Amino acid sequence: MKNSTQVSYFILVAYFNIGLFKYLLFVIMMCFYVLIICANVLLIVVICVNRSLHEPMYLFLVSLFVNELYGSTGLFPFLLVQILSDIHTVSAPFCFLQIFCLYTYAAIQFINLSIMSYDRYLAICYPLQYNTRMKSNKVVLLIALTWLFPLIETAVPIFISSSLQLCGNTIDKVYCNNYYVVKLACSETTVNNIYGLFSTCLFVFVPLLLILYTYMRILKVCFSGSKQTRQKAVSTCTPHLASLINFSFGSFFEIVQSRFNMSSFPVMLRIFMSLYFLTCQPIFNPLIYGLQMTKIRSSCKSLIFGKM
Repeated sequence: MKNSTQVSYFILVAYFNIGLFKYLLFVIMMCFYVLIICANVLLIVVICVNRSLHEPMYLFLVSLFVNELYGSTGLFPFLLVQILSDIHTVSAPFCFLQIFCLYTYAAIQFINLSIMSYDRYLAICYPLQYNTRMKSNKVVLLIALTWLFPLIETAVPIFISSSLQLCGNTIDKVYCNNYYVVKLACSETTVNNIYGLFSTCLFVFVPLLLILYTYMRILKVCFSGSKQTRQKAVSTCTPHLASLINFSFGSFFEIVQSRFNMSSFPVMLRIFMSLYFLTCQPIFNPLIYGLQMTKIRSSCKSLIFGKM
């Protein structure tokens, strides 16, 4: 049996030498990060300063955009430093901090999308009762739970993993991942595996089931309702569905890569698969909501170009 120890740092072995191209990659990723910050901050400001957008649907969008900034900040600065560095190491405390940030980002994203589907369900299926069912205090409570519950719950597996005795310190990723840390353990990991499965069900499958239920009810109302009802459903649900499919697609990539042997796939493809849901979603959401939703689009034009 290998000697076990408490490691002080981890080595990220997914990085490989690309010579001078690393500077080009650094510029590309830096531009991508700046674009994410500008797009999300712009929409947050537009919704906050425009009183006509102070409705539950747009407040949930603010929560979504803030989470995009949170998740991006947990990845991009670290990624930019690692691209330019020749030694791809990260201290153990910072590694677990990054795991905490990225895992809470993913959990908040799924919960936020499920609450947004619930909001659309009430607006389309119970339009006359919407204002009484979705009061301001309920909106505040839902947003608070969206953030507080994942932040508290995610801290538990991070604490359990940080106390494991490890037989190595190499992680085959470009960022820290809790599953890869657990795989390095020499000690018993049953608790970690059970809690990991519980967290996946709680933050992924439960929200997806809620979203599936709400959309089944929405479709039922659309088929039996008027043309105006169908148009309202399409205009408000299309961005949400696009965001959900994109994020689920990226999360599925990450889960498959973590759980199965992907060594036969090209290295660049594996890196792209692991970064997709962390890099594409934060820029996809502002674009899809900013372009698709008329009120946000017109408010952005007024803020940037001034009123005609």
